[in-house]
Amino acid sequence: MKTTKKSAETLAARQNRVKRRYISAAVLVLVSVALACPALAAGGGGGGDPLSIVNNLSDFIFSIIKALGVIILGWGIVQVGMSFQSHDASQRTQGFLCLFGGLLIAFCKEILTAIGAV
Repeated sequence: MKTTKKSAETLAARQNRVKRRYISAAVLVLVSVALACPALAAGGGGGGDPLSIVNNLSDFIFSIIKALGVIILGWGIVQVGMSFQSHDASQRTQGFLCLFGGLLIAFCKEILTAIGAV
């Protein structure tokens, strides 16, 4: 059977496509196996205390909120410093609002505990 140049090119292109798909599937399986992480439950099979799980989740969420508050607090300090350099009163106001908002967010758990909400 006589093969033309065009059919040989399409055959080679099809083989390259199949090879690419095979390699992609193999890499996907390899990454799935390599990144598999077993789930380790607390309590050795009994499940653990539900209240401690909720408290741990609450502490985790409050730590994320505290980190965001510290970031906002830092940005507020930068804004206040830049406003003193440029003598801009509106930027200074925004800086102080950002600074106090960051303080409020950073210490929200302590504030809620002090007023008895948590």
